[in-house]
Amino acid sequence: VECSYFKILLVGKALNSCHATKPGMLNVHLVPHTHDDVGWLKTVDQYFYGDRNDIQHAGVQYILDSVVDQLLKNPDRRFIYVETAFFYRWWKQQTDDMQNTVKQLVNEGRLEFVNGGWCMSDEATTHYSAVIDQMTMGLRFLNDTFGHCGRPRVAWHIDPFGHAREHASMFAQMGYDGFFFGRLDYQDRNRRMVAREQEMLWRASESLTPPMADLFTGILPNGYNPPEGFCWDQSCDDPPIRDDPDLEDYNVDDVALVYKTNHIIMTMGSDFQYENANLWYKNLDKLIRYVNQMQSNGSEVNVLYSTPSCYLQELHRANLTWPLKGDDFFPYADSAHDFWTGYFTSRPALKRYERISNSYLQTCKQLEVLGGPISRKGPFGAGDSETLKKAMAVAQHHDAVSGTEKQHVANDYARKLANGWAHCQVLVSNTLSSLSGSSAPRVYCEHLNISVCPLTETSKKFSVNVYNPLARPVSWPVRLPVNGTAYIPHSIPTPPQVVPVSQATAAVRRGRGYAVNELLFQVQAPPLGYSTYSVSLLQNGPPSPPSPLPRAPTAVQNKFLRVTFDPETGLLSSLSNLETQQTVKLSQNFYWYNASDGNNSESIQMSGAYIFRPNTSTPFIISKTAKIETLQNSVVQEVRQWFSPWVSQVVRLYTDSRALELEWTVGPVPIGDDLGKEVISRLDSSINSSGVFYTDSNGREVLQRRKDYRPTWNLRQSEPIAGNYYPINSRAYIKDDKDQLTVVTDRSQGGGSIQDGSLEIMLHRRLLYDDVRGVGEPLNETSDIYPEGLVVRGRHLLSLSPPATAADTHRPLAQEVVLQPLITFTDGELHPSTRLEFSGLQAVLPPAVHLLTVSQWDQDTVLLRLEHQYQASESKEHSQPVTVNLQKLFSTLDMLGVSEMNLSANQWKDEMTRLDWKAESGTHHTGVTNQLCLLSPLGCVKTADLL
Repeated sequence: VECSYFKILLVGKALNSCHATKPGMLNVHLVPHTHDDVGWLKTVDQYFYGDRNDIQHAGVQYILDSVVDQLLKNPDRRFIYVETAFFYRWWKQQTDDMQNTVKQLVNEGRLEFVNGGWCMSDEATTHYSAVIDQMTMGLRFLNDTFGHCGRPRVAWHIDPFGHAREHASMFAQMGYDGFFFGRLDYQDRNRRMVAREQEMLWRASESLTPPMADLFTGILPNGYNPPEGFCWDQSCDDPPIRDDPDLEDYNVDDVALVYKTNHIIMTMGSDFQYENANLWYKNLDKLIRYVNQMQSNGSEVNVLYSTPSCYLQELHRANLTWPLKGDDFFPYADSAHDFWTGYFTSRPALKRYERISNSYLQTCKQLEVLGGPISRKGPFGAGDSETLKKAMAVAQHHDAVSGTEKQHVANDYARKLANGWAHCQVLVSNTLSSLSGSSAPRVYCEHLNISVCPLTETSKKFSVNVYNPLARPVSWPVRLPVNGTAYIPHSIPTPPQVVPVSQATAAVRRGRGYAVNELLFQVQAPPLGYSTYSVSLLQNGPPSPPSPLPRAPTAVQNKFLRVTFDPETGLLSSLSNLETQQTVKLSQNFYWYNASDGNNSESIQMSGAYIFRPNTSTPFIISKTAKIETLQNSVVQEVRQWFSPWVSQVVRLYTDSRALELEWTVGPVPIGDDLGKEVISRLDSSINSSGVFYTDSNGREVLQRRKDYRPTWNLRQSEPIAGNYYPINSRAYIKDDKDQLTVVTDRSQGGGSIQDGSLEIMLHRRLLYDDVRGVGEPLNETSDIYPEGLVVRGRHLLSLSPPATAADTHRPLAQEVVLQPLITFTDGELHPSTRLEFSGLQAVLPPAVHLLTVSQWDQDTVLLRLEHQYQASESKEHSQPVTVNLQKLFSTLDMLGVSEMNLSANQWKDEMTRLDWKAESGTHHTGVTNQLCLLSPLGCVKTADLL
């Protein structure tokens, strides 16, 4: 059966999918929907099965049961569904007859999927590669199950707390015709209502030629809730419609005044509603009947069952011009003192675990392709990438990596990721065994960041395998916990070094490891491949490694950077780029903001998982001086700083690095003074940044931020700190005409530039009150290992460059942090026939090209994503078009043919048609395209998915 909605798009006629509207009347599109969080107050499993209703009454399986039953009772009724993670579970439990019934509902447009990703992802704290993966997973299931009738045409992010430009760009490249959301800053919403700019054309990339990244975007009038008085779910208290048309309080006329056409959309549903769908549909049937009967008495209101796609089609038919928007919708505030900027950092340990899980998933998928069938069923058992794919997809949810869930739900997200790791570890072991010819069991050490690895701590001989998921070679420092004093890693150019484990690391381990030393050496890993190094303990080595010197150095430097320290305070004092002869004054220290407890004359709002609200604009310094230890050797120079019993840092400069590493350790955050604390690292420099700084959008393109300013509306700033915080997914920087200081982060964090020349990044949050946004508990993380409060460790990488060439350094640097090498171990001596090095590529990709995805699609085909990773005008050298020869790309794969798909791989590129929209002229500049030209039958493409 051909689905009705596609007939509408191709033929332009109102067929039986979309109900007819009436010209000259106000057409009210009622959209029955449910918003089903993939974890929030309850876990994903608890939500699906309806468990733990003492926390929240919600059972997704019953919603879908009830909705399908009610749709069958009246062919006029419509329903939309969003979260494929839940629908997939429900679908697998249905009989063949029920599945066929649902397929018929989908074909007829009565059940419509919108968005269609595995979840409705967060937009502030997600990395674009993980978002693409989770969208691909959900959309592929809908494609495989329902064909083109199940392919969503509308993106639907009704709950995320602010909206990223890169998300809109991705949605456009995935083939969506429009995007609807519910949350935006209250001042922005008020202005748009007056100006009738509730709907717009979002130009979501400065680099892609319009309309490639243009996306029609609409703001829903009631968030995602029904109008007041019109909620008829079992969870609602509104009275049902009585059988007389006493409907004078209906407010659609007022709402319509702030929209541009004679069509408005009303979301009829809310969180986990429609468990008893009869309540909703019985009253909606009456509402439609009685309102439309009033037309005979002169009423000009026409109410109809509708979907976002049908509503969007009517807006397109209006043939109007729409205002352009080129920035994003961050930060989000719902009132003067309520900025939702705390969740940019909330649950920093989970945010890091999600980020490294993304790196591990990309490695797992690559090795599944490179290893072939043996990767999934080989010498170490049956492995798979699907378990981690699903866990990572769920982790992108706007109450997952965002950190805005209850603690037991956060634990469940981490448990799912750990289970996914276990399945991938079998797959990785099988592939590495096959590629290397070694059958030795492979060991994984997941706590190397705190110097814990039982194998290296006890073994006299072992091997280290370093797999690099990037399409270019990397040089990577390996740091292993050991208890000996002299080791030889074979086949490395620089002699290894042994240094004592720091006091901070020994303290944070809490009995999970007992190594007294760390073995340091630099490795080289080939593109999409591995290098293997043998390590042997020397029996007659020196008795102990050199002890750290208990004083601050005047300076540390390598051939690229020079860093000076204040000998009195032990703090950074300057940073120099020796290649470009640049020097800036630079200090760095740790501070904390006192979190509001609601006892304030201006507002009772408290800081919580969502909201950042310090009770003063001046943070408290943790210490004006740092206790110092210094280590220097041929691999690294370290300055170990202690600021307090709960804050320490190691400043590291590796011999061959163009970046300075700041490894910070924060926690347990003390609360004995009954004060919640928001801990920041702040850099203060001599750069004249003029109130401007820059952040990335979901790890990809960069946007300019200006203090106390919004590009499209006049801001009345009421929170000088929280109102100037933005999400930082992988990097942020400040600059002037001469110097650019860039900070690369190892997870998503919040930050701002409150003073000229300053850049602050929030590291950790420990709060004593809930912020009354639904989660119902304070963000006060503890664990069995840290019962007195969570300890978090992370890294910031600093680079200094001229603005014109800075991207040439920070883009590859950020890439290495996002897709870091995977280190595995085998015990004992390597067999002489072991293959010590392997690369899956015939040649290194050009610097401008990023190998985003290599993933097994089905038995004989592979999904390949290549992207031009530089923005237009970002780099004089690398922002130019690039050519890649696909035939000479892989070393182990035979390329028999190539077919190009859209970004989400659910539609052939040459079949992808999108609605055209007319923009108002003069409201935004257009960009130029960075082309990635593929020497294949494709010709030139921009961001390509290749199957």
